[in-house]
Amino acid sequence: MQKLTIVKVGGKVVEEAASLNDLLDRFAGLDGLKVLVHGGGRSATAMAERLGIETKMVEGRRITDANMLEVVTMVYGGLVNKNIVAGLQAKGINAIGLTGTDLNYMQAVKRPVKDIDYGFVGDIVSVHVEELNLLVAKNVVPVLAPLTHDKNGQLLNTNADTIAAEAAIAFSKYYEVELVYCFEKPGVLEDAENDDSIITSLNHQQFKALQETGAIHAGMIPKLDNSFNAIDKGVTQVRITNIPGLQSGGTTLLSD
Repeated sequence: MQKLTIVKVGGKVVEEAASLNDLLDRFAGLDGLKVLVHGGGRSATAMAERLGIETKMVEGRRITDANMLEVVTMVYGGLVNKNIVAGLQAKGINAIGLTGTDLNYMQAVKRPVKDIDYGFVGDIVSVHVEELNLLVAKNVVPVLAPLTHDKNGQLLNTNADTIAAEAAIAFSKYYEVELVYCFEKPGVLEDAENDDSIITSLNHQQFKALQETGAIHAGMIPKLDNSFNAIDKGVTQVRITNIPGLQSGGTTLLSD
């Protein structure tokens, strides 16, 4: 099977011009077929502030009311997405920016209200990459924004790590898929304050043990949950790393 690399990038990496340019240089240098998935939460927060819209977060997760949905649609589907596409075109990579509504590639449902009403946040229910794969097979790079839809006309804000994992699972029918989560840190760390404390490989059992001790916490937990779910459902390899480790390095996740 041919290899496909799916890179999910977020945080400061996509929102600062120098780091974004470095990322796109390295991404362009990856061999073979590829897909880029991005976040953009800091940019959305900054835009909301400029528009006088309050940002509400619960345990690091954004509450997406109607006003905030307009902001994230503009920022994720527009500003951040098209900046990345333009940057890739400048490096000779033929790219196309898409949300889950385009080609109906990712449908979701509005998250049910339990203890917290997250608003217009989507939980993915189906992934259709058949048409998307026609582009990938022609060496077009899809740049996927963290927005989905419910097939009834409603856009939904959806976690970019989850979008990357679900896309990787769907594409594993066609390719040997490597999923790379790229952010500011060099990998999963035993000590969040020490960048030299990289855990070079990690299985699910070790992850749970480190979670219980508190060594792995906060935003790293859903990232790893998504990663191990992807491995369990057919993705060949998952790595977590930073820009310099994009081709090799960081933390490699292993099946038990």
